Amino acid sequence: MPKIPRDISARELCEALKKYNYEISRQTGSHIRLTRNVKGSRHSITVPAHNPIKVGTLNHILSELTGHLKVEKEYLIFTLFGCNR
Repeated sequence: MPKIPRDISARELCEALKKYNYEISRQTGSHIRLTRNVKGSRHSITVPAHNPIKVGTLNHILSELTGHLKVEKEYLIFTLFGCNR
């Protein structure tokens, strides 16, 4: 079972989320807004522009994504970050 990585930067997370069609829509100060438009459905998340992102914050972001994407958190972690973390 993959664990939540402890050393992910905001830029790495944004890059990984491209796999799920999220794109950076704007950045205001230290927050990056990512948006996904698929089949008329729009979903946005906010990622703090930190290096690294705190584990609790990353966990919250992943939980929000699993609810929207309807996938298990372990699967999401594996597809975003791989098994070598």
